[in-house]
Amino acid sequence: MTNNKYDAIIIGGGHNGLVNAAYLAKAGKKVLVLERRHLVGGATVTEEVFPGFKFSVFSYVVSILRPEIIRDLNLPKHGLTILPLESTLTPLPNGDYLYRDGDHFRTLRDIARHSPRDAAAYDDYARWMYHMAKAVKYMLGIIPPDPTTLNPKDLGGLAALGTHIANLGAEQIYMLGKLMTMSSADFLEEWFESDPLKATMSASGIIGTYLGPRSPGTAYVLLHHYMGEIDGAFRAWGFQKGGTGAIAETIASAARSFGVEIRLNAPVKQVLIKNGRATGVVMQNGDELEAKYIVSSLDPKRTFLDLLEPGHVPEEQLAYIRKFNIRGSSGKVNLALDALPNLACMPGEGPHLRGAISISPSVDYLERAYDDAKYGNFSQKPYIDMIIPSMIDPDMAPPGKHVMSCFVQYAPYKLREGTWEEKREAFGDAVVDTLAEYIPNLKDIILYRQVMTPWDIEQVTGLSQGNIFQGELSLSQLFFLRPAPGLAQYRTPIKGYWQCGSGTHPGGGITGAPGRLAALEILKDWK
Repeated sequence: MTNNKYDAIIIGGGHNGLVNAAYLAKAGKKVLVLERRHLVGGATVTEEVFPGFKFSVFSYVVSILRPEIIRDLNLPKHGLTILPLESTLTPLPNGDYLYRDGDHFRTLRDIARHSPRDAAAYDDYARWMYHMAKAVKYMLGIIPPDPTTLNPKDLGGLAALGTHIANLGAEQIYMLGKLMTMSSADFLEEWFESDPLKATMSASGIIGTYLGPRSPGTAYVLLHHYMGEIDGAFRAWGFQKGGTGAIAETIASAARSFGVEIRLNAPVKQVLIKNGRATGVVMQNGDELEAKYIVSSLDPKRTFLDLLEPGHVPEEQLAYIRKFNIRGSSGKVNLALDALPNLACMPGEGPHLRGAISISPSVDYLERAYDDAKYGNFSQKPYIDMIIPSMIDPDMAPPGKHVMSCFVQYAPYKLREGTWEEKREAFGDAVVDTLAEYIPNLKDIILYRQVMTPWDIEQVTGLSQGNIFQGELSLSQLFFLRPAPGLAQYRTPIKGYWQCGSGTHPGGGITGAPGRLAALEILKDWK
């Protein structure tokens, strides 16, 4: 045993682990973060994959990083610089497009080209979603009370939650009920009629899920993404200068300023348990480190099934963890370009290239992409959410060159035939071929490409099945059920062993909320 003894050891240097470490160290604790890779961030990383070209390899936009974390850790002082993504362009197969940007009235005019009725409904929809985002924002900041116990703390939490919901009013409660249970497509069809608008908006309900736009429950995922908030503005999306890896570096810098020690290339093999309490960790190289608290920011399957020897967690809870739905469904294709892409629907350079470009021409298009995945194939005509980071931050590519980030649905972790090592390039071809239908010059300007399948995401980041949310954001896996009954308050059945990853409440995305809430609970436990 080494002489290194810490108050807390955090396993995994993803953004939630770093947030957790920073809060604990700010409270005066001696904290160590152990990260298996050569850089912090987990899936929130920037890497120079090809000389001069920097990619946000996995996560690529930011909006739901909690404002209280930005304030508490003073992240702007450490380099947090969010550049706005103000537009979404949806190119259509017939050469037309739908364009929404920061100019509200221009957006309404463009929607009206497709449907005057939709333009009239757009502001009402935005107002309702704003109220719904505010209603659910409360739930993002609380520890999920367990409705099955008679614990006074849980009963008090349930009473407070009930009061919050009761204060919403009848109409908002009905709307919240719809959002928690409906499909994103069905929900949007109650508001809009034009296919490009419904499809592009409903796509927010399928990101990171193994569900189609007509699958019940995707309306909540739509709301989860709608809660994007920058400087208090809901539905605001941005790009961190330097890529999303710079967000992790910013949080790491804040953590170090409070005294956190971060070790890279430091994979953990096992959590040490003595007399029913976590006492330390065993590293892959055999070293042992001691701490009063061990906190895993890994996904629930790794936290409970990989890091622990059998027998420490009740079998009924392990059964829930084994059933926890963590199927990977997303891929990523990163392109290094010799010049700017030239869109058929909106040729030439312009502000539309500084926002998102969504390949989502119709709800049927998205559903057909899901049909491929349902039967074990990657989508032949996938949904693609694309941005050109070098148009927002020129430092991402050499002068005159560009990088393109393509988030892709669907790419099922388990293929019906063959392996991802065999199918990787065919998947990349399907993405490029789909984009080339809207960007005629694309194939001529590609210098390099990086294709990341769910299998690759798992190999690189350690996320089980490459699931970017560490588990499906379905109604059966939210709030006091995330990741399992009795395990939703960041504790585990083992004293001193805690969890703080996206597989806990309130879920995935670059929020930092699980890391912060877990730290606050650990500090209460310390007292």
